[in-house]
Amino acid sequence: MDILHLVDRLEQALAESRRIPLTANLIVDEDRIFNIIDQMRVAIPEEVKRANRVEAEKERILAQAQEEAERIRTLAKQEAAELVKRDAIMIAAQQRADTVVERARREADTLRHDADAYIMEVLSRLEEDLLRSLSVVRNGMRKVQTEQEAIAAAAEPATDNA
Repeated sequence: MDILHLVDRLEQALAESRRIPLTANLIVDEDRIFNIIDQMRVAIPEEVKRANRVEAEKERILAQAQEEAERIRTLAKQEAAELVKRDAIMIAAQQRADTVVERARREADTLRHDADAYIMEVLSRLEEDLLRSLSVVRNGMRKVQTEQEAIAAAAEPATDNA
């Protein structure tokens, strides 16, 4: 489940909670809130797994590019060896092999760069989502703590008079 959807559900649960008159406190459905938090605990590792899958895909693409580069290099060397039999063609063959190898390196570098950029984009979005979720949770915790302190402060004078 999408973490942002869960944050929205948590926010909605708080918005739908009843207010205690003359206070900033809410009466919340504890089971509903804890259920959403449990789902968040499940969803966050899923986001991390998704990022790991992207990383594995990047590694696969890089390995495939390396294999392709090696295959191209091998083919270029074979072509060069055949062309070495003729002196005039030998120089052209070496230049062609070098060009093919360089092109393969550039393509591998481009694939690596694109995969890294994609990974960074996915991980940045995940980090933003996690930071937003953490901020929502911290704000909720601060609000509950503030409300508890206000209730405790309001209860103290009543116990001193008794």
